[in-house]
Amino acid sequence: MTRREVRNALRMGLRIGICLFVLSVSVYAQGRNPIILIPGLTGSELKHKTTGERLWFKALRSKSEDLRLPISTSIEKMQDDLVPGDIIREIKIGPFPASDVYGGFLRAMEMRAGYHEESWTDPSERGDRDSIYVFAYDWRLDNVENARRLVRDVEVLKRKLKRPDLKFDIVAHSMGGIISRYAAMYGDAELPTGDRKAVPTWAGAKLFDKVILLGTPNGGSTNSLGSLLNGHMIGGLRIDLPFIQDSSKFTVFTIPSAYQLLPAPGTLRAYDEKLKPISIDLYDPKMWSKYGWNVIDDADFKDQFKPAEQKIATAYFTAALERAKRLHEALAASNGKTEGVSIYLVGSDCKTAIDGIVLYQDGKNWKTLVRPKGFNRVDGSRVTDEELKKVMQSAGDGVVTQRSLEVESILKSQPVKLVCEDHNKLAANARIQDYIISVLGGKLSTTGN
Repeated sequence: MTRREVRNALRMGLRIGICLFVLSVSVYAQGRNPIILIPGLTGSELKHKTTGERLWFKALRSKSEDLRLPISTSIEKMQDDLVPGDIIREIKIGPFPASDVYGGFLRAMEMRAGYHEESWTDPSERGDRDSIYVFAYDWRLDNVENARRLVRDVEVLKRKLKRPDLKFDIVAHSMGGIISRYAAMYGDAELPTGDRKAVPTWAGAKLFDKVILLGTPNGGSTNSLGSLLNGHMIGGLRIDLPFIQDSSKFTVFTIPSAYQLLPAPGTLRAYDEKLKPISIDLYDPKMWSKYGWNVIDDADFKDQFKPAEQKIATAYFTAALERAKRLHEALAASNGKTEGVSIYLVGSDCKTAIDGIVLYQDGKNWKTLVRPKGFNRVDGSRVTDEELKKVMQSAGDGVVTQRSLEVESILKSQPVKLVCEDHNKLAANARIQDYIISVLGGKLSTTGN
């Protein structure tokens, strides 16, 4: 190659470089879609709307309030005096080191990806690009109502930003993914009633572009059944926080979202004392009475609820189960289609998670195992912890199973990213953050990861 040819080649390379630089600056100037971060169950603060007292999360229970909701046969209208505050960014209890919840994820998106946090009520001029909005919500309430509120909040925000064409990306953890899926599939529509079946309209496609689901129990969680049977330390509803506030099964009884996280219809894995599969319809109230699960049948129930609530308790319980079943059916109606919304699944397959129950009789009473703890059969033979683990546990993130994350109704052609991590730490994992940044930057399609 002559000197002239070399100079010409260099000039051409310089021109191309300048063009690429100008193009990249132009694209960056346009900005990326705003992000909505949606936490999981228990991942938002709850405050008294009048006094401002924070009831969740706090290490000590309030003397004036608790997390119990006043029950009603209109599940979608249940409400009390608590309202959501901020999402929970970290938890600090006494002398213990602060535990990151969602704060680390927000910092990573700001420092490593160039996003900035914005306000729903007073967004800045840059609120329509490279921005993050945190969606705090009352995680006790009906998931459909929270999804509808999300849609309404986004529509109001678009008007404030004067961007009717604007679309948002979503990063949703755990139960936040259920809310996101319903909002994308049905927009602000209510669940159908009577004999009508839910038909996805994908009304949310005009609002949302990419939806990233972190550890979402798309097929439900056996943990939620355990919470309804035995109470928990509210993170057994948990599904999201490492530190917990004691709560009884009577409190869980009043929380609609607990029912909506039950294993989807027909997916519960149940076994008898010989560890043989048995069929149980979780959404039939008669099954709950048969196996001694129904809190209403508990001897202490009348001491826990006022007479007016006792009168409607059975109707409420039946309505809560029915609505949970309808929600599962509405989400399953997607049949693997996403109609303009790109869905990405992120989870783990290296931590065992509860994926089944075992029932056996102790005298005249039924016993239900929601943890692999050995027992003696009627004939006196012993069932060991290890034998139970084989049927009651499967791969996951310690809380949500891989089976539930990858439920067939949404899996078709949707990419799945598996990283070895605990459920509560998915959003804080650097590899997962890198993946999310790549997805949001348009570097990954919905056909691979």
